[in-house]
Amino acid sequence: MKKLFLLTLLFSFILSINSYGQTGNEGETTTYYFIRHAEKDKSNKTNTNPKLIKKGKERAQKWAKYFKDIKFDAIYSTDYIRTKKTALPTAKQNNLDITLYSPTTLNYKLFLEDTKGKTVLIVGHSNSTPYFVNKILGEDKYQEMDETINNKLFIVTIVNENISHKVTIVE
Repeated sequence: MKKLFLLTLLFSFILSINSYGQTGNEGETTTYYFIRHAEKDKSNKTNTNPKLIKKGKERAQKWAKYFKDIKFDAIYSTDYIRTKKTALPTAKQNNLDITLYSPTTLNYKLFLEDTKGKTVLIVGHSNSTPYFVNKILGEDKYQEMDETINNKLFIVTIVNENISHKVTIVE
């Protein structure tokens, strides 16, 4: 009888440990992909909202190809032609609308709450992209990007309260 009791107790303990991992108590993963817009038309220095040049349109398609195996829950872009056009191929691929944001007025705390547990693409600029990454990290890790860099990808992953990040170049 004692053996049966101990066996039942052990079995119950094993089941409770197994179910702990299956109920989602281990935390949810949030992943942010940050990119700068693709190559823009620089022919008119006074134009503050230029379109993408041919190379930029090609890069936007390359981003979509790069992200083809990632299921995004949301895609954010600043309200500029070049950022929206960079985000568009990936948004279409995921059947998502592009959510517009302003780096100067965005409530970053609310953004983190709204996107918790999701996979999100954020398209910005040479200054706003590293700034946004730094806000998510809670530290000033990254500096503004050079105007010629359009192929840098920042990936920030949050599991529970643990934040990891990496930067990669995508050709």
